[in-house]
Amino acid sequence: IVKFDLTLLMEKTESGIEARLEYNSDLFDQQTIIRMVGHFQTLLAGIVANPQAQVSRLPLLTAAERQQLLVEWNNTDSDYPQDKCVHQLFERQVEKTPDQVAVVFNGEQLTYKELNQRANQLAHHLLSLGVEPEVLVGICVERSIEMVVGLLGILKAGGAYVALDSNYPAERLSYILADSGVEMLLTQQQLLSSLPSHTARVVCLDSDWRTIEQHTQDNLELGVGSDNLAYAIYTSGSTGQPKGVLVEHKNVVRLFAATQSWYHFNANDVWTNFHSIAFDFSVWEIWGALFYGGRLVIVPYWISRDPQSFYDLLCSENVTVLNQTPSAFRQLIQVEQSNNTQAQLNLRLVIFGGEALDLQSLKPWFEQYGDKSPQLVNMYGITETTVHVTYRPLTINDLNSNGSAIGCPIPDLQMYILDENLQPVPIGVTGQMYVGGAGVTRGYLNREQLNNERFIPNPFNRKQESRLYKTGDLARYLPNGDIEYKGRIDNQVKIRGFRIELGEIEAILGQHPAVGETLVVARKDQADQKHLVAYIVSEQEQELTSSQLRQFLKQKLPDYMIPSAFAFLKKLPLTPNGKIDRHALLELDTSNRPQEAGFVSHRNSFELQLSQIWCNLLNVHPVGVKDNFFDLGGHSLLAVRLMARIKQQFGTDLPLASLFTEPTIENQASLLVNATESQSYSPLVAINKVGNLPPFFCVHPVGGNVLCYAELAGYLGDNQPFYGLQSPGLFGESEPLTGIEDMASCYIEALQTIQPVGPYYLGGWSLGGIIAWEMAQQLSAAGEDVALLALIDSYSPVAIDRPEQVDEQMLASSLAKDLGSVFGTELSIAVEELKQGGLEEQLQHILREAKGLNILPPEIGIEQMRKLFGVFQANLMAMYRYQPQPYSGRIALFFARELEAEDRGWNELAVGGLETYRIPGDHYTMMRSPDVEILAKQLELLVRE
Repeated sequence: IVKFDLTLLMEKTESGIEARLEYNSDLFDQQTIIRMVGHFQTLLAGIVANPQAQVSRLPLLTAAERQQLLVEWNNTDSDYPQDKCVHQLFERQVEKTPDQVAVVFNGEQLTYKELNQRANQLAHHLLSLGVEPEVLVGICVERSIEMVVGLLGILKAGGAYVALDSNYPAERLSYILADSGVEMLLTQQQLLSSLPSHTARVVCLDSDWRTIEQHTQDNLELGVGSDNLAYAIYTSGSTGQPKGVLVEHKNVVRLFAATQSWYHFNANDVWTNFHSIAFDFSVWEIWGALFYGGRLVIVPYWISRDPQSFYDLLCSENVTVLNQTPSAFRQLIQVEQSNNTQAQLNLRLVIFGGEALDLQSLKPWFEQYGDKSPQLVNMYGITETTVHVTYRPLTINDLNSNGSAIGCPIPDLQMYILDENLQPVPIGVTGQMYVGGAGVTRGYLNREQLNNERFIPNPFNRKQESRLYKTGDLARYLPNGDIEYKGRIDNQVKIRGFRIELGEIEAILGQHPAVGETLVVARKDQADQKHLVAYIVSEQEQELTSSQLRQFLKQKLPDYMIPSAFAFLKKLPLTPNGKIDRHALLELDTSNRPQEAGFVSHRNSFELQLSQIWCNLLNVHPVGVKDNFFDLGGHSLLAVRLMARIKQQFGTDLPLASLFTEPTIENQASLLVNATESQSYSPLVAINKVGNLPPFFCVHPVGGNVLCYAELAGYLGDNQPFYGLQSPGLFGESEPLTGIEDMASCYIEALQTIQPVGPYYLGGWSLGGIIAWEMAQQLSAAGEDVALLALIDSYSPVAIDRPEQVDEQMLASSLAKDLGSVFGTELSIAVEELKQGGLEEQLQHILREAKGLNILPPEIGIEQMRKLFGVFQANLMAMYRYQPQPYSGRIALFFARELEAEDRGWNELAVGGLETYRIPGDHYTMMRSPDVEILAKQLELLVRE
């Protein structure tokens, strides 16, 4: 047993100095130590040979390891057709399979011959308008067959396409059009009104087609070569502006030639074009299909955002080659796990790219399908080196690894992992990745200085034109030659496959007149998914809200670059060295957001439950019923999880499209009400279904609903299941119950569907405590164990003074006061105000006032108001009639500090004793922040005992 993890022992002997390494075998294997000894010997020899050298310049690698790293593991020279262009390889395939279906979209399809003919007509038209080699042509179209025709037409005319996503904000499109200097723009008639002002000549691929189709369908014979540009794709830039990457034909052609021996793409393959043409994964998808006679299925935008619909498309189209970011594939796995359909996938390859892969996320997939068919492959890649750089087939054994293995360089590329002095680092040591070879692109458009920084001469290749691309990614070589990805070295992140320069977002935020300092970071949420958080220091005396900043950014940045949360600080925290303390920022809780003007809280049980789901999913508190899901940081992947949670909670499928059209809790609740009206009534409201603790059942107060328990449930935490019990009669055709005993019996029957046997934890606020008392009595009489009865500021009926007269006016006035008090809003309507009309007029008056204060949602009508009144009346009168009996179980009474009578009249009935806890506030505020947090902490202690 060694005392230390690693110890170097040196001893002077007659034959010289002898050294010995002792090491912890749990941390190091023998081969690592042998390499370490070699590094030490090389270092000592270097010191002797060059004693004046800086330590950082001294060699570490043995000659054998240097040969392995620089030559053996990078011996990837590969022949490929260096004289061919992208469109020429497509034309070669047209000759082979002219009648094979080439492209499919929404029921429309073209054969290879038909696609080639249309692209030729467009190319001749563009040629007549002045397009030639090295001319950049913009293309901004929706997903369609015209999109593929447009790309091919530009290439055939000799031009290079500049990819513009029609969903980008106008300001970003405007910048790309201006920076690229395109003189021609291909688009569609319906997009013209949404395009920014520009000077390019417009060709509409739909409305101008009659003119275009007058040209010949023959292939063009031009002088375009493989060294000419094929496309420019803009990626995020740290200066606040995106930068265009220039990619030549040969870069693309050699990518497929170098990988075909692995993948064997063929005419039987069916591919999806899932990604935007502004994302370079689309280059792999489109030409991977069309170079080899495959069928390309263009995925409609809405289907690409809905994993269930996309899964169905994969099955119905018999897709064989699927390319996905790991984030998107996780959603497909969830669909697969919850799917009841008999549809079968036909995949033979699943290729990952775009972001780091969490191997553990693949466990459910491997358990279902194994690791042979389909074959899963991880490919690290960068736009600047043409889509893909490495190749790593995945097996079920990879689940035993905690790292992110990205494999080896693909043939014709070299991968060097170097230190700050451009020297190779030893095996197992982290350094920065540099990529060389035929995939390295021309560089950035109009960014000479950046080109000199990122595209550098290759010190390991004597060819004058050989360059390396400095990736900014960290990695290390493993002993078997695999490369393990270790993250970014700079301020760049990848989220859901999109490469994002945090500095670009910071620069745009800094343009807002009210923003002083800002810092944007990527944080992981509870599901271990990355999201963006912006920390803002505003200028003095400037009012600033998240909504204002979100709207400001939406005008300038695509949705995936909008932070999901904004934290407003007086100043950014600094380290003792004066640098921004990022660790301190990550420890700040960004889930709590201040309520902004127009905030409306939940107003019925559906909105309450949805609020809890949104809060947990988005990690944002509080959430208003009129808040926009996407403005709170939601995105398409989270939208899928949201719909799954709704299905789990309510047993109802809501269409995903409904969230994109009206992304509010108010709208979702309305859809759920309509969907569940015909279903059988249950008083149970699952405010929080999850958690390992025994569930807590909390009975409604006199108003009948359980909205008042939202904050209490939230403060009890995600591990505490919390069920409300609301009155029959609020929804559907059921009538209110009129006796406390009947209510207790009904609620016991409901809660036992969740928890058939005790011990039970019961409670209730106000009237809810009285009903819970009777429930405890009935359960005890049936031999069940009631571990806790929590009375939250509940008065025993024997201590309540019943008014001499209970008429409709008094009840209506009390109902109004109760509605307002529950929401922290004064809705005080005196009895005198209600004497002018009958009950219908009184309820109409209350309804108008409540809607005006956003206490009740707009769709609530007089019929629902009658139900509220009926429940309120039934509950109040039942309380007056109830005669509680002594109870011997454990009772905890939480009473409001501002009122006297600490026992609330329960002492004589609590024969087993009464524990009392004083809570700040009054009868109503104790159920709202900040007082309810004190209540929750004390209640949590009792439940956990």
